Amino acid sequence: MDKPKIGLIVGSVRENRFADKVAPWISELAARRDDLALEIVDLKDYALPFFSDPVSPAYAPSPHPESRRWQAKMAELDGYLVTAAEYNRGPTGVLKNALDHAYREYTRKPVAFVGYGSVGGARAVEQLRLIAIELQMAPIRHAVHIGGGDFYAVMKGETALKDLPHLEKMADTMFDDLAWWARVLKQAREGEPSAAKAA
Repeated sequence: MDKPKIGLIVGSVRENRFADKVAPWISELAARRDDLALEIVDLKDYALPFFSDPVSPAYAPSPHPESRRWQAKMAELDGYLVTAAEYNRGPTGVLKNALDHAYREYTRKPVAFVGYGSVGGARAVEQLRLIAIELQMAPIRHAVHIGGGDFYAVMKGETALKDLPHLEKMADTMFDDLAWWARVLKQAREGEPSAAKAA
């Protein structure tokens, strides 16, 4: 069986975003593994409009070409890893908007999170897990939370994510679970015609 394809969704588009430190770091850790293949999916590369389709993507195709391009990319993947900035106790608006532009493409696929901010993005990740369930994804328990002390030290250039072994340990645990769920759910989707159609 091919390695599950995991999309690293970079969930912020602001200038000087912390995600530009997170994405290469977590990608390098993923590259060491032989049980998944990680691909960066940067929201900066998708000019998604504010979601305004007359019908949910659960029921009808989107009239927007960029939405259909996003849906096609989501359909290619076997699971997702999301960088989750926390803005005002929740996820970024651009990330929620992107998630709303697809539905069936996410079905029965796992999702994990790398959160960051004053409490490690925990409140944003908590909300994203609820959203993921409604989108019929399978959010896993383990995540990486880059808390205030580490977050500000990296932002100020006092250290780098690669020099924080406790974060790497969190990432290894998260990847173990994500790879397991991605493999098992991929097998299940491919083994059940109705599930394969939904994916």
